[in-house]
Amino acid sequence: MSVDPAYLHALAEECVNLVSRQFGRRLDWSPESLSTLDEVCVDLLADGPLTDERLDLWWQLIGAYTGEVVIRAHGGEWVEHETSPGAPGVSALGVTGFPFGLAARVLDGEPYKSLASFVRALPAIAERTKRD
Repeated sequence: MSVDPAYLHALAEECVNLVSRQFGRRLDWSPESLSTLDEVCVDLLADGPLTDERLDLWWQLIGAYTGEVVIRAHGGEWVEHETSPGAPGVSALGVTGFPFGLAARVLDGEPYKSLASFVRALPAIAERTKRD
């Protein structure tokens, strides 16, 4: 997956549509909506791990939506980064985050991983980075 902002935005829009159709939940591009998407991830994993195609689809949709929320909330942009070949990062507030890596960890059912905490923590991480 390369850094094509229009494609990534389209994936994020498809996430909004699919979450609405399949789960009856509304994603509104706000940082708070990532709590709703965290709940959707729990529902997705309720019957066990996702299979290959379904995992790949949701990984792309959730990663793109999470990145778009960060961009809107913190004035960021999609970037390529050497630590995540094949999956773009998001640069905002002087920090680079990896929404696709986070989406993979959430979809793997890793304990204490949260899409919502990612966007909430970014300002604090940026502030700490500036001080250091």
